[in-house]
Amino acid sequence: MIRHFILLVIFCACNQVIAQQKSSSKLSTNPIGVFDSGTGGLTVLEALLSLDAFNNKTGKLGADGKLDFEGECYQYLADQANMPYGNYAAEKKTDLLKEHILKNMQFLLQTKYHTQHENSWLIQNKPPVKMIVIACNTATAYALNDIQAYIKANRLSIPCIGVIDAGTKAALAYQVNNKGTIGVFATAGTVASNGYPLTIKKMAIEQNMDVPSIISQGGVGLAESIDRDWSFFIDTATGIRSGYKGPSYNSEINKIDTTLLEIYKFNKQYNQLLCEYDATGTCKDVQLNDPSNYVRYHLVSLLEKMRNQNITLPLNTLILGCTHYPYMKDTIKNVLAELYNYQKNGIYRYKNFLAENVELIDPSEETAKEAFIALRNNKLQNTKKIIKPNKFIISVPNTSLKETELQPDGWFTYGYKYGRTSGQNKAFVKYVNFDLNNVSLATYNRFKNVLPFVFMQLKKVIPAL
Repeated sequence: MIRHFILLVIFCACNQVIAQQKSSSKLSTNPIGVFDSGTGGLTVLEALLSLDAFNNKTGKLGADGKLDFEGECYQYLADQANMPYGNYAAEKKTDLLKEHILKNMQFLLQTKYHTQHENSWLIQNKPPVKMIVIACNTATAYALNDIQAYIKANRLSIPCIGVIDAGTKAALAYQVNNKGTIGVFATAGTVASNGYPLTIKKMAIEQNMDVPSIISQGGVGLAESIDRDWSFFIDTATGIRSGYKGPSYNSEINKIDTTLLEIYKFNKQYNQLLCEYDATGTCKDVQLNDPSNYVRYHLVSLLEKMRNQNITLPLNTLILGCTHYPYMKDTIKNVLAELYNYQKNGIYRYKNFLAENVELIDPSEETAKEAFIALRNNKLQNTKKIIKPNKFIISVPNTSLKETELQPDGWFTYGYKYGRTSGQNKAFVKYVNFDLNNVSLATYNRFKNVLPFVFMQLKKVIPAL
């Protein structure tokens, strides 16, 4: 019932798009929609902006010195208010998660959105998108089939692609000549969906390959800390705090094993690791307070899982199954090298379980390639030399709802976020432009260093950068 209700709401919003497609040839100049639960999907947008993998005239694989999407514009949507998506499964709220995802679909197909000016909300116009790229592994796992089924049922000429197939193709391509264990490093929600293992097995069989060994690790807190989610990371924190939801000594689900502290090798400077001390100065509990420490915790947990399950085919391929994780690519690579070389009393702990060089699979580039093919096959490439402005849009709490509960940082509390019920027909969020209030300057600086093409576009719409 809930799913049917949401789809009915979306149907009303899509009538505008259907009418436009039937009466006009202008759809090709409309933007490509890219959405994620936060800013991680910008790694996919970076791949779209920078891709040169095809001959633009023939469409055949092979770089021609020209950007493949050179005539295109974009609408990027970060559902920041409702993130992290990875925790909805653990809270048994996947129906609510699907509702959020389908509302994002509705937004991308609409022609209006809000901007905030002082204490009032203004309505702005925008074109509907001509293609949707789901730049989120959890959203792909839980809702891609629903979205594609809806598009097909309504005969919309809007391709919709996700990141899981792309990541799987790249991982299997590496396995052809490098047999080993494939690791899936993703959000807890993506891991709970079993989306990657099922897709890997299916594609391997289709390609007449042996089904590879697979191990998964849900990176609770990593994507959240990258996006500065209050429940997992506060850069101004100086000590143990209430409301923390990440790994700790006392956590029932994500327990930090005190016997492995030497192996975790947590960064302790600048309050990256917060301790609670007893009267003797002994640390009774710890909280992680930096993305690099989340990487360390989860990679050690992944290898310990392999040891406990006696998976001896070395991990040689690691799918970064969350679009936030490529931000930490260098850290992941360095920590894997540390763990490969870790020894005690002359005994290497992980060499039987870990390849010396692990291929890190970032699904972003493969997703961009699939998007190019879909755009060309559906005759939606912009050939009219009319390039509309890019838009970077983020969801924020709808404070006009009296029930809304906010944290000190202005975002939903953890309890309210996962305590809501689907099917209530409530506008929990408003969609507004990126600015320096809803995305931190530190985050923009990360874009500048890691995503140069994206940052260049952001500067055009946020001059203060």
